[in-house]
Amino acid sequence: QVQLVESGGGLVQAGDSLRLSCAASGRTFSIDAMGWFRQAPGKGREFVAAIDWSGSSTYYTNSFQGRFTISTDNAKGTVYLQMNSLKPEDTAVYYCAAGRLSANPKSYDYWGQGTQVTVSS
Repeated sequence: QVQLVESGGGLVQAGDSLRLSCAASGRTFSIDAMGWFRQAPGKGREFVAAIDWSGSSTYYTNSFQGRFTISTDNAKGTVYLQMNSLKPEDTAVYYCAAGRLSANPKSYDYWGQGTQVTVSS
């Protein structure tokens, strides 16, 4: 089993930045990559970005590349999502996931509880 705990969400204004963290523990050797997804009210789960544990491979949805940056600290077993120039439409619950490097949520076996990000206009 792998346990994931997200943190760093909150209420910010449009144009602000936030950094989300996801700490992984347990059988982390069994996973290849970490990903971030988000789900806005009334919408489905949307892929944001993913990274392999070495940090050598990253994968973004085009609409987020340039504003969002995913990174990992292997020593701490933590993956980060730096979000800049936030917009009200970025308001969502952000989930961390562990599994295989992919935009498909079915490739991820473990999920965190989610952290709320709210961007006011």
